[in-house]
Formats: sequence, C-alpha cells, structure tokens
Amino acid sequence: MSKNTIFTGSGCAIITPFTNTGIDFDTLDKLVDFQLENGTDAIIAAGTTGEASTMDDREHLSVIERVVKKVDGRVPVIAGTGSNDSRHGAALSRSAEQLGADALLHVTPYYNKATQDGLIKHFTLMADSVNIPVILYNVPSRTGCSIAPATLDKLADHPNVVAIKEASGNISLTAKMMSMCIDRIDFYSGNDDMNVPICSLGGKGAISVLANVAPRETHEMMAKCLEGDYAAASKMQLEAIELIDALFCEVNPIPVKTAMRLMGYEAGPLRLPLSEMSEANLEVLKTAMKNYGLLK
Repeated sequence: MSKNTIFTGSGCAIITPFTNTGIDFDTLDKLVDFQLENGTDAIIAAGTTGEASTMDDREHLSVIERVVKKVDGRVPVIAGTGSNDSRHGAALSRSAEQLGADALLHVTPYYNKATQDGLIKHFTLMADSVNIPVILYNVPSRTGCSIAPATLDKLADHPNVVAIKEASGNISLTAKMMSMCIDRIDFYSGNDDMNVPICSLGGKGAISVLANVAPRETHEMMAKCLEGDYAAASKMQLEAIELIDALFCEVNPIPVKTAMRLMGYEAGPLRLPLSEMSEANLEVLKTAMKNYGLLK
C-alpha cells in the first residue's frame, strides 16, 4: 500500500481570478463552490494553472489561505509551493502548512534546472521543511527538467513524499516509474489527455485543467476508473479529447481562463507574459466547448 493517500479522483488545478490590481476573492469563492457542487475531489491552489509564477509571495499565500478557508475541510487543499530556489520553496511550503494546506505540490526547478542529484537534494530540502505530504510534479515541457525513474525511486523513500503528478506526456516513462515506485507513492495524471491511461496502470486520479470547466464530467471519468469500468471511462476520455486539445491550443492557462469567462465567470485578466488568445484559436475553443455542451 502507498502511504497517506491525499485524494482519489479528480483534483482541479484551479485558475486564479485577477482584477487589474490584485486577486478577485469573491470570484475565487464562486469557483471553489462550482467545483465542490460538482463533485471535485481536491482543489489545487496557486499552481501553474493558477498563474502562481506571476504572483508575489503575499498574493500567492493569500490565494492558498482563501481556498483553505472556503473549502473548510470538505476536500483536501493542495498548495502549489514549488520554486527553482529550494530555500524559497521551503519557505513558501512552511507558510502554506501554517495556513492549513493539506498537502503541497512541488514542481521540478525551472530555468536553472538541476542534475538528478540536484533534484534529490532540492526535493529533500523542501520535504524536510514541513510536516505535511508532498506531491512531486514532473512537467519537463514547462521546466526543461525531468525526474528520472531512478531519482523518483530514491525520493519515494522520503516519508513526506507521497505522490507524483506525472505530466511528462511519456506513457513509457510513467509506466517505468510506476513499476518501480507504485507500492510506495501514488500517481496522478498531470495531462488531461492521459487521465484514463495513467489510471489504468494504477494511478489514483488526475490533477486536472479540464476540471475547471467540466468538474462533474472529470470527477465521473475518474470515478469510473476507480470502479474499474474502463470502457465507460475511456468513452468519456475520448468524448473530451477535442475540448482537452482546445484547452491546450495555447499556453495553459490562457485557454481555460478564457473558457471560464465564456461560461460567465469573472475570471479576470491574464498576467503578462501571458496574453489573450488569437481570434483563430478562440474560435477553436468556442467550437470545442459547444460540441461538448458547455456553450450553446
């Protein structure tokens, strides 16, 4: 058995609604309500989709604090506190723990990257700094840095490292990691187009962008996996592919934040260097949302 499972099912990597001067907390509350009313099993606050990289520490922690308060223990709240500065990541992690986060999400260090030895030291320093569970986050397309299976094998022995969000897009790599570590840590899909495939190998669910706009459907897809009904889950996965592709036709979270606006939520502006969608891609998104039943 893996240790300390944080959640099973669909975890929403929630967007952060901005105003021109800060955080729109009222809309953030509404987004959390939308998720919980539709069966989402965990909320991931201040992650990539939440545009954490453009928030200062005060804003970053205020989002975590507000989500923790709004969720009020109904589902786990996972705080994105990773950094390419190990000491900064550890400080953010300690603060998030004090604010009541149930777990932390630690991305691989971006830009400066690291050797595999450096990754072990980086994640160990941050995991040592807290007393709550840590989910590692492997997303080399964004960070230029990937966790090797042997590295994960070593990190899986850390008592606070309980899971990994696997977003390499490489099912062979994921399978290798799982073959070495699945008895010690949980695996979550980090790419919505691979939610069912990763669960079919033993994953516990997904940390999802799709769940922002389709929380009920994403929850049900993951529930079907956990019940072992992969025929139904696969049907749902394939029905969502056009929408998933549209949600990633430009850099995340540009499309999903735009989609939330189209659904009537005051998601607010994107922060530079993210910019508004091109007209061509906006039409792609609208068409996919209409075909999925999210827009008339």
